[in-house]
Amino acid sequence: MTVYKKDKPQDFLLSLESMCRQTISPSEIVIVKDGPIPQSLQDIIDQCKEKYSIIFNEIQLPINKGLGLALNEGIEHCHNELIARMDADDYSMPQRCEKQLDAFMRNQRLDIVGCSVSEFIDDINNIIGKRSVPLTNNEIYQFARRRDPFNHPTVMYRKSFLKKIGGYSDYRKNQDTDLWIRMLQNHAECLNLDGDLFRFRFDKGTYQKRKSWINTKILIEIRYKAWKSGFNSFGDFFLIACSQTTIYLLPKFIQKILYQYILRR
Repeated sequence: MTVYKKDKPQDFLLSLESMCRQTISPSEIVIVKDGPIPQSLQDIIDQCKEKYSIIFNEIQLPINKGLGLALNEGIEHCHNELIARMDADDYSMPQRCEKQLDAFMRNQRLDIVGCSVSEFIDDINNIIGKRSVPLTNNEIYQFARRRDPFNHPTVMYRKSFLKKIGGYSDYRKNQDTDLWIRMLQNHAECLNLDGDLFRFRFDKGTYQKRKSWINTKILIEIRYKAWKSGFNSFGDFFLIACSQTTIYLLPKFIQKILYQYILRR
């Protein structure tokens, strides 16, 4: 997981402890500090190091490099083949890692396992929505032609496969979309789990991140490259470009309605 100076201490503590308290305890937790962080965030790391019998591997980056490059640094320092992603403000349910590890044990050809998310505001029990994802390998490949087939912070993936395709690209936004496309282009074996395994923090900033021209521009660029490489059709790309531009231009309250009642169905 990565942490940077603008992460909220109380959210980071909830997130980090949710990984420390998994029914199958992680053998190590790799934390990439993406640039200097305040003492309040460092105190949380130190507190968890004292409280839990887990190896904590802290990686300090001199400057903020962005999520993708920070994750690449973390991947380099992971000692295990299977890596569980986590964000600094979300919450993993206690059985998340156990269920994902079980999936890898049942099918050793798997390269990535994600899951659906329940979205919450402020309190993890204040559920406002759910983002379901396709479950089977074939469904994931079909879905990925137009939309992200995984919820990024939920995935567990193979280090060797990530290394083979070069890890994350240097995108400041939508680096996960680019990764999914390249994984599928390299014939990754995929699975998503259903059930209550992950809680995704949703706030006013979530809408703002989506209503950003930089975010929209990068996503269209990634999808354009996918079309040119033969990953999907021109029709797929055209629909994505039009829909993303429309969402960017819509007033915030309409975007919110669209997001809650259409895109999350």
